This record gives sequence, structure tokens and C-alpha cells, in this order.
Amino acid sequence: MKTENVIQEKSYAFAIRIVKLYRYLTGEKNEYVLSKQILRSGTSIGANVEEGIGGQSEKDFFTKLNIAYKEARETHYWLRILRDTSYLSSKESKDIIDDCNEIMKIIGSIIKTMKMKFNS
Repeated sequence: MKTENVIQEKSYAFAIRIVKLYRYLTGEKNEYVLSKQILRSGTSIGANVEEGIGGQSEKDFFTKLNIAYKEARETHYWLRILRDTSYLSSKESKDIIDDCNEIMKIIGSIIKTMKMKFNS
């Protein structure tokens, strides 16, 4: 029986939203610089989670989760820039920013738990 991995599922779904956002920004808004940045960082979150899950050790997993957290923070930054420069309206950006915040909280919690485990 396969167990549910919340961060794996959420980061994958988030990457799909980021790809769709990239298409929207390039197709509708003719924005190519910021959209490329958010495409890279937003899809990197899930890629690092996947790499961590497939890692050879808990330390591997921990390292990749730290990278995923940094990528989530960067993505959060780009989303705010897109909102505050009116490429996205507050309404358009609210849900995806909320999702990014949730991913950061989940990854942050996993990292905190692992740090406690490593230090004991």
C-alpha cells in the first residue's frame, strides 16, 4: 500500500500551477524575465523534494529539503514582485501565494523535526 506524502503531492501540484502561470505571463502579459525566474524556482521546489525522497540517506533528504525551502522562499519573493508590479492582481496572486506559504511551513516543519532528531 502506498502512503501519502503530503509535501511531495503539494510541491508537484504547485509546480503545475507555476508552469500554467508561466504560460499566462508569457502568453497574455508578454512578460519573459520574471516569469522565467519563477518557473525555475517554483518547479525546483518539487524537484528537490523528489531528489530528497530518492536520496541515499536521511542527511541527503535533509540537504535537499533545505534547498527546496530556499527555492520556496525565492518563489514567494517572485510572486510578490509579480503582484506588486501589477503583472498579477491581488486576487490572481492570493491563492498561489497562500499555497507557497503552506509549502514553506510544511518544509520548515520537516527541517525542524529533522534537526531535533540529528541533535539528539
